[in-house]
Amino acid sequence: MVSNNIGNTLKKYTMVIALVIVIGIFYVGTGGTILLSQNVNNLLSQNAYVFVLGTGMLLCILTGGNIDLSVGSVVCFVGGIGAMLMDKKVNVWVAVIVMLLVGILVGAWQAFWVAYVNVPPFIATLAGMYAFRGLSNVVLNGYAVSISNKTFLNVFGGGADCYIPDFFHGPKLNITCIVAGVITVVIYAFLSIRKRALASKKGYDTTSALGFYAKLAIISAVIIFLAYKLAGYKGIPTSLLWIILIVLVYNYVTTKTTIGRYLYAVGGNEKATQLSGINTKKVYFFAYTNMGFLAAFAGILTVARAASAQPTYGQFYEMDAIGACFIGGASAYGGTGSVFGAIVGALLMGVINQGMLIMGVDANYQKVVKGLVLLAAVIFDVMSKREKK
Repeated sequence: MVSNNIGNTLKKYTMVIALVIVIGIFYVGTGGTILLSQNVNNLLSQNAYVFVLGTGMLLCILTGGNIDLSVGSVVCFVGGIGAMLMDKKVNVWVAVIVMLLVGILVGAWQAFWVAYVNVPPFIATLAGMYAFRGLSNVVLNGYAVSISNKTFLNVFGGGADCYIPDFFHGPKLNITCIVAGVITVVIYAFLSIRKRALASKKGYDTTSALGFYAKLAIISAVIIFLAYKLAGYKGIPTSLLWIILIVLVYNYVTTKTTIGRYLYAVGGNEKATQLSGINTKKVYFFAYTNMGFLAAFAGILTVARAASAQPTYGQFYEMDAIGACFIGGASAYGGTGSVFGAIVGALLMGVINQGMLIMGVDANYQKVVKGLVLLAAVIFDVMSKREKK
């Protein structure tokens, strides 16, 4: 019984364990450089688009292993529109709203073909990948467009002041960052203990006390460690706040709402879901329209960090998002996966990228490693399905 519990726990947290091992390997390989405060900060900021796109891609994958190949092009298209608007001195918030609305319209356009015309998602979004990459060049006239609006850059993570100020004015460490980390741990511990107590009160099965408090201690330690590292280099980047907001909102959507249950149901068994009276077309429409919205938001973060828009932005972003989801435990068959799993997958890919970059590994070999990691994750998923049968 104990061995089964240990085996289930290891299987459940396979990617988390893999992330820790990979960090350990690169810590040794880089002589500790990968965990310097600036590198940890850069890891989060540089991969902001992966966290956002991975969250949206998860919803598409849940519906049956479907993917959206157009997101990289949409990121570029929306970023180009925003850059051109701000270049013409349009109000920054008007520009942001327009960018988000364009993303929603693009998502709805593709969602219509997928949901109501039954065009395979691969084909519909492949067409979008080509179309919106071409439109990006049209919007930008083939040139790079700089963004100088300080409000936009600072709010979305690309300006010199795109960090939460230290209200305590710590001499060496950002005290505000440390305090935020402690508060986060307290809130997380309170909610976790409360959830466990309510589950026990209602007679639901819960994990052992040892396993529960071990998990609580490990996650709390990771949060404090991250806060300490960020505090050593400017503090909390505004892009991290946006990532946290996206993750919390979509974790709630997928775990606590009706549409979230429908996404899993469609991926689990679409025909049974239809027979139960659920409009599966609306579920597909929601997943792909939402993907357009999050692609637009990723576009905002991307052009803000680069302080410019270029026709080449967003290339292979779709592959990073898809890889993050599958590496994070999403099933290639749909119906299985979580937002936090996608985030772990994105972190794992980010650590691999940054670790190999610091070690001076050739870019071509970096792609080889990422491909092998993705293949290993999917093989693990396939083998797990066979074991259950």
